[in-house]
Order: sequence, then C-alpha cells, then structure tokens
Amino acid sequence: MSPKKKTMKSSHPEQKPPTVSAATSSYYTDSLGFMSIDSNVPGLSNVILEKLNMKSFEDYRSAVDGKSLTTNFGIRTYYDMFQKMEDTFKFCAQCKKLPSLLPDPRSMRRCKRCQNVYYCGSECQRENWPSHKKFCRKLKLAAIDRLVEWLVFTGDIPFPTKPWTKSCSEVKTWEDWFSMQESLEEKVDSIMASRYMGILWANAGKPKPEDDELRESIKRLTTDFFTRPMTIGFAINAFNVDPYTKPITVHVIGASSIETLNSRVTDYDELAKMFPGNQGIEVVMVGPEVVDGPVMRPPLVSYGPRGRVYVSGYKGLYHVFWETLIENQQAARPDLVVGFHPGFHASQGLAEGWLPTLLLLRDYNIPSLFTMYSEHEMKYSLQILAELETQVLSFGPFPFASLKPEQVQTDPNKTPASSNALHLLFRGTIGADSETDMAELEETDSS
Repeated sequence: MSPKKKTMKSSHPEQKPPTVSAATSSYYTDSLGFMSIDSNVPGLSNVILEKLNMKSFEDYRSAVDGKSLTTNFGIRTYYDMFQKMEDTFKFCAQCKKLPSLLPDPRSMRRCKRCQNVYYCGSECQRENWPSHKKFCRKLKLAAIDRLVEWLVFTGDIPFPTKPWTKSCSEVKTWEDWFSMQESLEEKVDSIMASRYMGILWANAGKPKPEDDELRESIKRLTTDFFTRPMTIGFAINAFNVDPYTKPITVHVIGASSIETLNSRVTDYDELAKMFPGNQGIEVVMVGPEVVDGPVMRPPLVSYGPRGRVYVSGYKGLYHVFWETLIENQQAARPDLVVGFHPGFHASQGLAEGWLPTLLLLRDYNIPSLFTMYSEHEMKYSLQILAELETQVLSFGPFPFASLKPEQVQTDPNKTPASSNALHLLFRGTIGADSETDMAELEETDSS
C-alpha cells in the first residue's frame, strides 16, 4: 500500500530547537503529572487522586491505560460518580482554598446563578463578584455541558447522521451542517427523553436546567463530538486531497488520552458521510499517550473497505512510528497529517518530541493542519514554524470549532476556551516570497 519513499532533504539533527520562553506555554504540568490549560491550583491533583481512591499518578496512568481497575475508582452509585466529577472543581475561586482546609468542608458555597464556581464564604464571594460577573453566564453553560457530556459516553450523543447532501465547500459553518440534519428537533427530543438523561438529573446534585438550556447543550456537545472529523474533512478539502479516486490515509499526530480514552472505532464515521462514495479513509492515531482500547489495532498495510473509515493507533512518537512502520512499508505514508492542540510551541520536550516530527513533515512536504486553543498559542506556533523555515499557507479562526465552552479549571474567572478554536495549514519549506505575516496576529493577540 505504501507509495515509494521520497528521500528527505535533510533532517538537520544539529538544528537547535527554536527559543521560546516557558512563560509562553499554554499548558502546565504539576509535580504529579496532571496537565491543565492554566497554572495549577495547589493541591488539585491530590484532590483528584483522593476522590478516585488512588495513591499516586502512576495509579492514575495505570487505570487510564487499562492495566488496573484501582477499586473501580471508589464509585458505587451514579450519585457518587457525579459528585466525584464535581469535587475536582471545588475550591474557592477567590482565595483558592480547598474544602479540606475549612473547619467544615460542607460549608463551601456555590454561585446560585452559574451553579459552577465555589467560595469558602460570603466575604470571598463578594470580593470575587467583579471578576466573576463577566463570566457567570458562560460558566453556567460550561457547568451544564460538563454534566450532559456524560451522554456522549452512554452513546446518546451524538444523534445519528446521514450522508451529506451538500459538498464540503458548501458547508462553511455549523449552522450549515445542522441545516442538513433531517428531523433535527425530533432527534434532540429523543435525547431529552432518554433513560440516561433522567438518571443524570436525578443524581447530579444540581437543579435541572430549563428544557431549552438542555437542548442547546445537546447541540453544543454534538459539535464537540464532531469537531475532530470535521477538522480532518476541512483539511482534506483545503489541500484538495481526493478521496474519490483512491483510498487516503490521515495521521492524527500527538494523539493522547483526550482523543483515545473511551474512543470507539466509529468515532470518525462522519468522515465517510462527508465524502459518500469515497474509496476508503484510514485515520491513524499516533502519540506516546495513546490509550489502549478499540482504536489500538495495527495500521493498515493494504487498503481498507471502500466507503468507510478505518481507525487504528500506534503508541509512540511520530518520527519513531515513521522509521519503524512507514519506512518498512508496514503502514501507509499519509496523504494528510492533523494535530489537535499539539502544544509544540512549549519549550519543554520540543527537541526530543516535536522537533524531529516538524522537520519530518516539512522535509517530506506533507500537507498538515494543526489546531490551537488561543491566539497566544497560535502566535508562538507560527514563530516556531517560521524559525524552521516551514511554509505556512493560512491560519485563523476555525469555522468548525467546538461550541462547548472549556472552563479553565484552575481559574474559572477567565475566558473559556474552545476546542479547535484556531487552525493553521502548512506544507514544505518556506519560499522566498511566502514569508509568514506575523503582523496581523500581533495586532489581534490579546493574551
């Protein structure tokens, strides 16, 4: 299946990683290994471990990798499950105090408007209100989505979809996509009346939102589920990769537990519906944090079935995957590479992880699309690509970003992020007349 290999122009092993201050990173990892979008609240990781009845981060990784049930995380009822989910958000938004440091841990109060943010007392709540009022409404949506997202794991979300009646070039927004869904309101009604929706609000420990609020949450979570296949479909269309003339292979690099934990081999089936009559699409998840599960089946060495999507996985760094499988013709060379929030702009681990991969993508002239959470992350990602003399074709807001607000868990009174909020397309080596224009982003960067 693999086409004949091209000779790399140069891997430049002596090239030093671009200099980017650690302060520019959008990701933080604490001493126990838990990663967040913002700097960690002291003790939060300990709270997570305690609530899951675990002693160390190794226990957590073992459970995520499927090697240990760790006493089933101490969950015995649905109510226990939802409370343990919520416990990791319980700290004072003003002084960062954890419930365990209060004389009575049960005295932690919650904002009645958003049902999301917590305070150790009325004084902290009053002091925090000028900051919190700017985000209270969005944090209410985040709190609802955080609970309704459970219906993704039960299989109620997303609702069934059919082959697209419009071409990719005609579907430019989520509104366009929703307009193609036949009997949309009836499908949402079915989820509203589902068994697990009833179980959720009988055990959530929070007031049930209005029906209209729940219906909108279902739609936001539907976009969150489909944003990844939509990103791949967008890239296929942008790079003029033709899935109708031959089978195509897409590598999702830097894949982690976020993309692979509880994943199903059907999660990318929307791709087949975007391109009805395709000759076969393989999506290979590659990354050192890929979690064992259904997608951890070997990449194809021959073409998969026509009209369908085949999802496979490889646990390891991408350049190792390339050297081990692709160069030995045990996997197909990609027609396209996609990275969801790779975070390669962070200086930590760049040389040993992302630098060889970025050079490989550049020197093999592979069409690539990466997504970002913020303008801040985009700016420094562009800086690194420019220093590596990689040709950036376009960048900016992504039309199929998730509409689900991602709360900055460690400091809720910040603008919520959106998965796949921004994107950039790059391919090959920069040309003499194609310098990346950084001025535009400098003007809009508000980080």
